[in-house]
Amino acid sequence: MTNMAEDLKAHELRAGAPFIGPGPARTPEDRRHTQRRRSTREQKKRTANVIIYGVLAVLVLALLVPFIWMLSSSLKENNQVLTVPIQWIPAEFVWSNYTDIWTRIPMMGYLQNSLYLAVIITCLQVLTGSLAAYGFSKVRFPGRDVLFLCYIGTIAVPWQAYMVPQYIMMQQLGLTNSFNSLILLQAFGAFGVFLMRQYYMTIPDELCEAARIDGLSEYGIWARVILPLSKPALASLALLTFVNTWNDYMGPFIYLTSNRLWTVQLGLRSFVGQFDAEYAMIMTGSVISVIPILIIFLIGQRYFIQGIATSGMKG
Repeated sequence: MTNMAEDLKAHELRAGAPFIGPGPARTPEDRRHTQRRRSTREQKKRTANVIIYGVLAVLVLALLVPFIWMLSSSLKENNQVLTVPIQWIPAEFVWSNYTDIWTRIPMMGYLQNSLYLAVIITCLQVLTGSLAAYGFSKVRFPGRDVLFLCYIGTIAVPWQAYMVPQYIMMQQLGLTNSFNSLILLQAFGAFGVFLMRQYYMTIPDELCEAARIDGLSEYGIWARVILPLSKPALASLALLTFVNTWNDYMGPFIYLTSNRLWTVQLGLRSFVGQFDAEYAMIMTGSVISVIPILIIFLIGQRYFIQGIATSGMKG
């Protein structure tokens, strides 16, 4: 009887109703009281959800404001872009901006250069980052953790601190004014190694041990066991690297001096004159340059979110 009373009490507490005991059934007044308590809790929960979603909607709108202004400005005359107050809807849509930009500058060539650099650097960073991360997470050797911490510590060093020595090295090697300098400098990244290692730590070591017993080499384990299980992390690293390379301005600005090698970010600078800037054309080119990134993000969105969510589960 004691156990039955305790079970009933635990059940009533989980249900949110007062414990009445093993006596007679609850009266209608007790049931109405329980129902009111449940309704109050549900109402508070709905109110909290409304507040949370309202705050998130405001934050999303704040993030979208620059993009909305960019899109609106790309459909205006040049003297209407910086009007005060802002005219969000153009009085007259200038669709010709999207046709004129292709003849004003070699936009297609700039897009091809940006795409070439982004694809090559992304593939190399995914390859080198996943290989190094496998060594730091699944291969045991003396000083592994210390070496990893030293390598990751380079993330804290600003690029401006070693920008000049890098340029001197590339100049002495004869790699300036070529894509090879940017590819060589950006083919390795500490952040990619850190991201991949955090994901690899979530993969059980027993899988690697079983593969070693079966006779697989370390490269075979990496290629046939680890990589097939790491699609979310690979997609996350690929997307982040692609976006960072596509939007890079300082790197191409320093190493690429020939107009035929310019990326789209440098090409948009062509609309900045000595005394004035063609803001409408700059916004038009910016909208066009965002489209490839948007397409790639929509394709890999599911893997990207899953990779970011799981990369920090173990440290």
